[in-house]
Amino acid sequence: MRRELWTVLGNGQRLDGGAMFGNAPKSLWSRWCDADEHNRIELACRCLLVREFDDVAGTERRILLETGIGAFFSPELRQRFGVTSDRHLLVERLERLGFPPSSIDVVVLSHLHFDHAGGLLTSFEEGRDPELVFDAATFVVGTEAFERAVRPHARDRASYIEPLPGLLESSGRLELVDTTVADPRSDVLGQDWSFCVSNGHTPGMLLSRLATAFGPILFAADLIPGLPWVRGSITMGYDRYPELLIDEKKRILSELHDAGGRIVFTHDPHCAMSALTLDDHGRIVATDTAPELEGLAA
Repeated sequence: MRRELWTVLGNGQRLDGGAMFGNAPKSLWSRWCDADEHNRIELACRCLLVREFDDVAGTERRILLETGIGAFFSPELRQRFGVTSDRHLLVERLERLGFPPSSIDVVVLSHLHFDHAGGLLTSFEEGRDPELVFDAATFVVGTEAFERAVRPHARDRASYIEPLPGLLESSGRLELVDTTVADPRSDVLGQDWSFCVSNGHTPGMLLSRLATAFGPILFAADLIPGLPWVRGSITMGYDRYPELLIDEKKRILSELHDAGGRIVFTHDPHCAMSALTLDDHGRIVATDTAPELEGLAA
């Protein structure tokens, strides 16, 4: 199997820096991120497109990890959540690269918070209900993440898009991955794909792990949103169980480092992927960073 990796930026956001860094003070996190006059920092919504080529059969499959925040919000909510642009930038950029939404075969969603799944929906139009953009894709979601979207807790209800679970179910193209088993797998994706499951940010978050010629690649979603969060004790205020997340991060980073793997970041505005190394104190840190991926052979 031959592969190409492309990172594609959707609509970005500006969110409160204090919320993004949990109990870390501004005197610390301001070293890593610049804040505007409203204390907001710049965040990307980066997706990973994987093209798989079966040269024997002469076929190609296109797999999209995440869809970002999209442009489904009303103007009022778009302003409240700091969303950049009222256009669906992910769709525009996919089309510019020659990958229109109708050509995507599989969409994998780590969880269904609006900044990861909102790009599934058409842009906001007054008086019109949203529809699914990817009209031919199979949607891969974890069982616990899907259940959380159907029955959210009061603490995170605002993070979900109420009609989305129903739209996914009614499409007839939804695969739910059992995240309660030891080694969850997707029948649609096949054996080269596996998942790490994380519960610290939200129940049953699926972290996609792909075997490549240069080692495993982990799409870290909200376990490690960007370079600053590689640091072991740094979490977000949005995390459900920060102590659990720290433990999960330590274990997953250790396993990925030992395997010579790399991380793809969804929210870092400047870095798409990094390798991992040990610093002088034996701590895992990011190295060999790449701003974006443009057809990386994998």
